[in-house]
Amino acid sequence: MMGQNERVVVNHQQLHYKELAASEKFKQLLAAKKRFTIYVTLFFLIFSLLLPILAFYTNILKKPAIGAISWAWIFVFAQFVMTWIICHLYVKKAAEFDDMAEQVLLHHQEEGER
Repeated sequence: MMGQNERVVVNHQQLHYKELAASEKFKQLLAAKKRFTIYVTLFFLIFSLLLPILAFYTNILKKPAIGAISWAWIFVFAQFVMTWIICHLYVKKAAEFDDMAEQVLLHHQEEGER
């Protein structure tokens, strides 16, 4: 654990971590990451757990969807598609979070120069 006066070195510059963590921009970054992570995780869990629930407790997935293909196959394929979509969304959001983090560091460095 870092002491109160310890500094973090980023790009060969020392930053006061406690001041950085207390800044409003840093808190906004953490809130945005938390919001994205919670919503995506909840969606993933609900969508993933829906398959065994529907398969064991209902007959919905046994009905034919297209010819001999049942809704179970459609749902399973949708889970693969959902996984790729979530991966794509995460890559895009991670780039946004990286930009936000860079802005936090720049703002903190500007504040330190004053």
